[in-house]
Amino acid sequence: MRPVRIDKAFFGDGRLSFILGPCVIESESMALETALAIREISENLRISVVFKASYDKANRTSIDSFRGPGLSAGLEILARVKEETGLPVLTDIHLPQEADPAARVVDALQVPAFLVRQTDLLLAAGRTGRPVNLKKAQFMGASDMLHPVKKIESTGNNQVLLTERGTFFGYHDLVVDMRNLGLMRKIGYPVIFDATHSVQSPGGLGSVSGGQRDFVRPLARAAVAFGVDGVFMEVHPSPQNALSDSATQFPLSELEEFLKELLELHRVSGLSREDR
Repeated sequence: MRPVRIDKAFFGDGRLSFILGPCVIESESMALETALAIREISENLRISVVFKASYDKANRTSIDSFRGPGLSAGLEILARVKEETGLPVLTDIHLPQEADPAARVVDALQVPAFLVRQTDLLLAAGRTGRPVNLKKAQFMGASDMLHPVKKIESTGNNQVLLTERGTFFGYHDLVVDMRNLGLMRKIGYPVIFDATHSVQSPGGLGSVSGGQRDFVRPLARAAVAFGVDGVFMEVHPSPQNALSDSATQFPLSELEEFLKELLELHRVSGLSREDR
């Protein structure tokens, strides 16, 4: 296992770390409110946390769906979040030309699941030298993730995270195969479980995705018991009013108590790096 450091956050060194934040930047005030709350929680619990938010959701179901402030305005907001909170910051990129400007602001780049086979995008992300979080596509097997990893490694970058976010199970549904967590670890990099996207129903509400938020908690618990290196959760101050993924984002007000539960589960499981 090759541990990965994202600024002051560590993944794969035996601790349970987290990637947390809203699906998309809805406004500067909302992003800062969420980030400041996450920072307070991280200090209270003494945990490694990376703040995540997207400046553009280029893969929304409908042309009418909210996408975010865009690259330039979004990066300005993420820069302010980083400056005011001190948290490491991660964001998605969707096109190769976005990699360099994003990498000048954020601490890690994320390649969305639908794009994880896009060679030019992967090479651009790898060449920035920033850690890269690869989301496993809903249509890919765990062992297939070796190929995106090799594309990143070909640039000389060996700072990679692999994230499980569910597998297509017919139309408008996902299923989580926990075996994927172990199979991806064999590739040699830290493995993250995306607890909120894994309960989505892609396109399940017609023009937007639905989901079953009630399953976020049990699936996250199962992944931590399995021995993942980190948990990814999209969180929002008012999920029912979120402009993206309103069916699955986790309530910010409930976050601290739930993270305490996951940390205790991680502690009592007693899993060392060699066991996992």
